[in-house]
Amino acid sequence: MSPVLVAWLALSLLAGTGAQETCGGPPAPLSRSIPAPQLSPEEQLSPHMPESLRCDACHAIAFQIEEQLRRAEGKVGRKALSESDYVEVLERSCSQGWDSYGVQEVAGEKRLVGPGLLSQEPMSVMVLGGPWPGRLSKMCHSYVGERGEAEIYGAHRRGPAALRELLCRGEKGACAGGKAGGPSPPKALQNEL
Repeated sequence: MSPVLVAWLALSLLAGTGAQETCGGPPAPLSRSIPAPQLSPEEQLSPHMPESLRCDACHAIAFQIEEQLRRAEGKVGRKALSESDYVEVLERSCSQGWDSYGVQEVAGEKRLVGPGLLSQEPMSVMVLGGPWPGRLSKMCHSYVGERGEAEIYGAHRRGPAALRELLCRGEKGACAGGKAGGPSPPKALQNEL
């Protein structure tokens, strides 16, 4: 072996073994502490959806109703469902588990997150379970009771935006006017449904 190659190999080995000590070692993995949302007594204990989360909850309910009705119509070839069928689908929609919904804190504001809602913050803690599934189910049953199955199904037949308008935006809607609940999902999300 040539002396130059031997010297280069020796230096390479020395540099490789001592690199961690001379350069301060490998960078430590970055760690980030993300606190869970701090829930108020109302948010923890009340059987009702807090006012600040009702608009998000309404959009989640509209999404789930739309999905369930769309699937049922797909099974019968996209034709209109009979009254008994859509009543059954709406009951099933409201009685589902709702376990994939929870609360996340975004810029100091609590938001409901889950299917049909905008993903708010990629690096945050989402609190699932607890009172949220029961509250969503209760709100869903309330909407069906107040509006009626036929009116809800008619809005569904006109499209996702019509269903959201009926449930969430009307004069009594959770997202009506200046009520709390944050901004509604952007039109792009509504059109994707």
